[in-house]
Amino acid sequence: MAQKKIWDRPVAERQQWVELHQSIALTKQCVLLNINRSVIYQQQKQKRNQCAIDARDQLLLQLIDEEYTRHPFFGSRRMHVYLRRLGRPINRKRVQRLMTLLGLEGMAPGPNTSKAHPQHKVYPYLLRGLDIVRPNHVWSTDITYIRLPRGFVYLVAIIDWYSRKVLSWRLSNSMDASFCVDCLQEAITHFGKPDIFNSDQGSQFTSDAFTGVLIENGITISMDGRGRALDNIFVERLWRTVKYEEIYLKKYDSLPSLLLGLTEYFMFYNDVRPHQSLRYETPSTVYKNATGGGAKIVEKFGERDKQSSTKNLGQRQSAAEQTEAILN
Repeated sequence: MAQKKIWDRPVAERQQWVELHQSIALTKQCVLLNINRSVIYQQQKQKRNQCAIDARDQLLLQLIDEEYTRHPFFGSRRMHVYLRRLGRPINRKRVQRLMTLLGLEGMAPGPNTSKAHPQHKVYPYLLRGLDIVRPNHVWSTDITYIRLPRGFVYLVAIIDWYSRKVLSWRLSNSMDASFCVDCLQEAITHFGKPDIFNSDQGSQFTSDAFTGVLIENGITISMDGRGRALDNIFVERLWRTVKYEEIYLKKYDSLPSLLLGLTEYFMFYNDVRPHQSLRYETPSTVYKNATGGGAKIVEKFGERDKQSSTKNLGQRQSAAEQTEAILN
């Protein structure tokens, strides 16, 4: 009975209980906690890699992080030029290495922009031209990184497209699929099921563990197209907001303080912060009342007739216009 209660705890939490220097062998600990031993080895490898980052790289990572948040269409070439203009003697290969460490790449369409697992099924994108007219019509998710003094952690969130409400979120020190699955299960438990769930083609979201939860609940799966960074633009805008309004201002120095800070921020974001695109209502109010929200990804951003047809769609229209200006 006690073992069953332990196994009921989220996978990410059980992974934190493993201690490498205990008298109990690592293999035995993993069996008792019902977790995959290879995940623990991968987490330890990532920790060693993070510790190897020297002080100069930390400064460069900070500059790259902040500039990418301002201009997410910057690839390694433009980022290299930007850093050189700041007087940083760095070559492009090093920029590429640091951007890879952060999991960054330019938003402009191009080859090899997808990180899908070669053996995982990829689903078509279903949202182009679709009017989102009610809460729980479409949910979406994505992962971003957050820099801490001794390395990086990863943040996943699930957002309701109609209301912009953040339904659930999780932090993890590794990129395995378990914390994404936990986040999805929490959202379904507290808010029911969406008609459509959209994500990118990252291996966390194409994994059998993640898509299995969606299929089991009868949820239609949609995935961004290769090189189509704008297909999930509302979550991308959420990351920009979180970083500028919370992360960069407070410069968290530990995972516990970050966890507490994000808990308070997402409560503020959902329940207090007025959103211009929602006629200055809060996401929680729009989600509860099912009025004042909406979303649509138009087929071609530059067509005036399609822009006029989405005149009352709020922030999604201004997002399209801003994106068109950036990419042109």
